[in-house]
Amino acid sequence: MANLILDDICVRFGGLQALTDVAFTVNEGEVVGLIGPNGAGKTTVFNVITGVYKASSGKVSYDGTTITGLRPYQVLSMGVARTFQNIRLFQNMTALENCMVAQHSRSRTGVVGAVLRSPGQRREEAKIIEESRRALEFMGLGKVMDEVASNLPYGHQRRLEIARALASEPKTILLDEPAAGLNPAESMELMRDIGRITELGINVLMVEHDMKVVMGICNRIVVLDHGVMIAEGLPEDIQRNPDVIEAYLGQ
Repeated sequence: MANLILDDICVRFGGLQALTDVAFTVNEGEVVGLIGPNGAGKTTVFNVITGVYKASSGKVSYDGTTITGLRPYQVLSMGVARTFQNIRLFQNMTALENCMVAQHSRSRTGVVGAVLRSPGQRREEAKIIEESRRALEFMGLGKVMDEVASNLPYGHQRRLEIARALASEPKTILLDEPAAGLNPAESMELMRDIGRITELGINVLMVEHDMKVVMGICNRIVVLDHGVMIAEGLPEDIQRNPDVIEAYLGQ
């Protein structure tokens, strides 16, 4: 069964039609690329899936449950995490603390338990720290987990965003331009890490402009132009698609 299904999603902002009948799936074990020129509607798709925007029509289903209209924290609790095009870390918190914030989406201790430091709360806090450390180690950030986020190099901050998303224990992760600003060596390392993420049983939907990354890691690619799907298929087919070439390069 498809983990994530977009069914004829339309989004209108006043008189602006941002998305028109966008429909595709992310199946179990896949890395799906979502590409298109600037302004094509890619991040709008992410915002609809994660509850930041409300679809004007159509629906989003996840694991057989309709999630259209849910709040972002509810979508996260169902197992859909994301990163952002512009880095949105808590800059004055350490790398570990950033990941712990994401782990709190899985916490169950109430205010009273936290104030009284109940045994259950202490066990839960220990688990939060353990899972956060595990996410940082996975992304190669184990040695900088106590560093303040603002002091980390740009490439490390990009990786920390992914680690924070992983710390929420997702089943599907949405990566919004994860290779933006990375040098070629860092991009190659990122490709390997995305492959390792899928080995954890996590599906990936990725917006990315670096075509080497997209073609090198994606099982399938969806192409948007002006909010409309113009192609969907295997990477090698997308590379030869005349509509895709025109959308990127012009006639």
